[in-house]
Amino acid sequence: MPESATTVTAIAPDELAVEALEQTATNDAWFGAITPSTLAPPIPEPLRALLEAGGPVMLILAAASVFALTVVLLKLWQFSMLRGRGEAQIETALLDWRAGRGTAALAGLASARHPSAAIVRTAMLGLRQHNDPAALREEVERQATGFLASLRSHLRSLEVIASLSPLLGLLGTVIGMIDAFRALEAAGNQVDPAVLSGGIWVALLTTAAGLSVAIPTLVALNGFERQLEGITARLEDQVTRVFTADLKLTEPHPREVSDFPHAGQLDAV
Repeated sequence: MPESATTVTAIAPDELAVEALEQTATNDAWFGAITPSTLAPPIPEPLRALLEAGGPVMLILAAASVFALTVVLLKLWQFSMLRGRGEAQIETALLDWRAGRGTAALAGLASARHPSAAIVRTAMLGLRQHNDPAALREEVERQATGFLASLRSHLRSLEVIASLSPLLGLLGTVIGMIDAFRALEAAGNQVDPAVLSGGIWVALLTTAAGLSVAIPTLVALNGFERQLEGITARLEDQVTRVFTADLKLTEPHPREVSDFPHAGQLDAV
């Protein structure tokens, strides 16, 4: 009987080592199955080790981070192309339009490269040709909606990534903790604290990765939305100034004040 106990005690650490090797082989198997062999060599070894340790959730977060970075670079290029591309020309054209120089205003907008210039020019052309103001406003609004929709494209994708990345990281952590405690239960009395602590930090790795993806994505999303709000406000202001150019908002001449009824006269009426 003592010999049997000694044999079990001697074999138990070996079984733990074999189980650890099998777990490592399983990680390599899933990573090799998902990642094509042609893409595996360019991946740096430290990054590859993190992806293998974090499980499939890490690979999903890595793909989400690549997609988010692509969208952020695309939107940065799109918004940067709008800066300095005719904003001054639009303002000059609006001043000409208010001063009654409609031909000069239209000529200035025709050479402007900013997309808002075409929308403002449509409003000016429609008013000069005495179109129905209500129908003209509908057409201007349609063009403005299309322009703003192109700027708003893919922002929803960034919002989804910023919302789901922490949840995916938490899911990976829960799965990792389940695996760690399952291995702890299988070890029985031969518990190695190093195995438990190693399983915990591997489980928390996915949470850190999820937050690392979500935080920069959320910052970029808020920045793009702030720029979009500014562009929308300026476009609404420019179009409104076209439609209200004929309004007379100057102070009345002092001699014209007597033409208005006095307070006493109003009370008598």
